[in-house]
Amino acid sequence: MRITIWLALLSIFSEAGAQSLSDYVPCSEMPSLMQQFQADQDALERFYSPNSIQSYNNDYNGFSTPEMRERLVKLDKEYLEKLRGIDFDKLPQECKVDYILFKRNLNAKIELARKKAAAYEKIKSWIPFGDELFTLEKLRRRGKAPDGEIISRQWNQFCKQIDSLKKSLSENKTIQVDNSFDATDNIRLVRACLESVFQFYNGYDPLFSWWVPNAFKPLDSLLGNYAEAFRQKRDSMARPDKSGIVGQPVGREELLRQLKYEMIPYSPEELIDFANKEFAWCEAEMLKASAEMGFGDNWKNAEEKVKNSYVPAGKQPEMILGLYNESVEFLKKNDLITIPPLAEETWGMRMMTPERQLINPFFLGGEEIIISYPTNSMDEDARLMSMRGNNPHFSRATVHHELIAGHNLEYFMNARYRMYRNFETPFWVEGWSLYWELLLWDLHFAKSPEDRIGMLFWHMHRCARIIFSLNYQLGKWTPQQCIDFLVDSVNHERANAEGEVRRSFEGRYSPLYQLAYLIGGKQFYALKKEMVDSGKMSYKQFHDSIMHLNSMPVEMIRSILTNQPLNRDFSTSWKFLP
Repeated sequence: MRITIWLALLSIFSEAGAQSLSDYVPCSEMPSLMQQFQADQDALERFYSPNSIQSYNNDYNGFSTPEMRERLVKLDKEYLEKLRGIDFDKLPQECKVDYILFKRNLNAKIELARKKAAAYEKIKSWIPFGDELFTLEKLRRRGKAPDGEIISRQWNQFCKQIDSLKKSLSENKTIQVDNSFDATDNIRLVRACLESVFQFYNGYDPLFSWWVPNAFKPLDSLLGNYAEAFRQKRDSMARPDKSGIVGQPVGREELLRQLKYEMIPYSPEELIDFANKEFAWCEAEMLKASAEMGFGDNWKNAEEKVKNSYVPAGKQPEMILGLYNESVEFLKKNDLITIPPLAEETWGMRMMTPERQLINPFFLGGEEIIISYPTNSMDEDARLMSMRGNNPHFSRATVHHELIAGHNLEYFMNARYRMYRNFETPFWVEGWSLYWELLLWDLHFAKSPEDRIGMLFWHMHRCARIIFSLNYQLGKWTPQQCIDFLVDSVNHERANAEGEVRRSFEGRYSPLYQLAYLIGGKQFYALKKEMVDSGKMSYKQFHDSIMHLNSMPVEMIRSILTNQPLNRDFSTSWKFLP
C-alpha cells in the first residue's frame, strides 16, 4: 500500500519539479541518525533517572537532576556536530525536512536546559540538601556501600532544615510564581532520589536497614508537605479570582517564541483577530440553523433544545457506538481515507471519573474513547450539565475527531509509518482531528439543523479557545473572564466552561495547546485546497499521504508534498489563514 501511494504521487511531484521518485521517499541517513539519537537519549534518561521516578512525571523538558541535564545537553551538542557534517543540499526532500526539524529540536532542548539550570540556581537555597541527595543517588547507581549511621544523622538534619525553611517560606516576599513551580518540581525530584536510595539499600544492607528507616519516614513525609507548601504559596501569590483557578500567563514574548518554534508565522493579535472573524461566521450559520428550527434569530434557544436531546443515564456508550458507525460509514462511502481493519477492530471504551470530568467535561479519544457522562456520585446539577453538554448532536460532531479518522487513526498509523519521527506537535495531533470537523461540514455530514448546531457549537468552541487562551496568556483576561466568555458567547454549561478553563491553565499544557486545534485544522484545510481542490490529489491520496508521513509541523508536510525549496536554516513563511 505504501509503495502504491507513492507511485500515485509520482506524477504530481514531477509537476512540482521532482526529478525522481527517490526524492520523495525516506532516505536512510536522517532516520538512522535520529533513531540512534533516540536510543542514546533513552539510555541516558533511563540511567540518570532515580529508580522511583516512574511515580512522577519523567519528562526531560523539566524533570531532571543537574547531572542528567548536563549529560543530555552534551548529547544534544554531539548530534548537532554530526548534523554539521551532513551535506544538506544532497539530501532528498524528506531528509531535508528531518534535518531541519531535528536541528530545531536539538537547539530547543539545549536552550530549555539552560533555562532550567538557571531556574534551579534561583531556588537552590530553598533545597540546600538537594545536591547531597542527588549525590547519594549517583553513588547508588553503581552500588557503593553506604554508611547507614551517617546517612541517618544527615537525613534527620534535613528534617530540621525543612521545618525552618517552611517557616521562612510563609514569610518570604521575594519568591515569584515561576520560582514556586520550579521549587515544587525539584523537591519532587529530590524526594524521588530519596525513595530510590532507600528502596535500593533497605532490607539488603544490614547497617542501612538498622539506621535509616526511622529517618527516611519523616523526611519523605516532610518533602511531600514542603512541595505542598510551595503550591499553597503559589496560590496565595497568584491572587486567584472567584474561579479559584491559578495559572501562569507566559506573556507576549514567550508566545511569539513558541509560535516561531511551531512554524506559525502569525502574532497572537493576528490569531485573535482571525478567531473573532471565524466566530462571526459561526454565528451567521447558527442563525440559519436556528431559523430552520423555528427559533428565528435566537440561536441560543435553538441550542438549548439541542442540549436537551440528551440520552438517559446508562445509554451514552451505545449512543456513541451508533455515532461512530455512522461516521465511519460516511468516510468509507465517500472514499476519503484508507481505514485499516485492525484499527476498526481494536478501539475501545471506558468511562471518565467524576474527578476527571471537572477538568475534561467532554469525551476524549485515542486508542479508546473516554466517555464523560454522569455517575451516581455527582449532584443533580452536575449530572444535568454533563448530560446536556454531551448530547447526541454535540457528540456526533466530534466522534470522528476522537476515533476515526482522528486521534485513534493517528496513533494507529504513527506506530506503523516513519516511527523514527519524534516531532509531535499539537498543531498536527489536534489539528488533524479538527480538520475532519471542517471537512465533514463541507461534505454535508450534518443531516439536520440540529446536527449543524452541534458542529457549529464545537467550531465556536475552538474559536473561543484561541480568544480566551491568548488573552489570558497576554495578561489581559482573568480565568473568570474566560469562563464567562465561554458561557455568554458559546452558551457553554457553566460547569463545563469551568472545567475547560481549569484544564487550560492548571493542567500545565503548552500555552499554545488550545489554539492548536483550529489553527492546525486550518493548516490542513489550506493544504487540502492546494492539493485536492486543485485536482492534484484525490482525498484518499492526500489523507493517506499525511498518515504515512507521521507527526510534524504542517508546513513541513506541505514542503514534502509540494517540493518546496528548503535550506538548512529554514524559517517559517507559509501564510495559511484566509
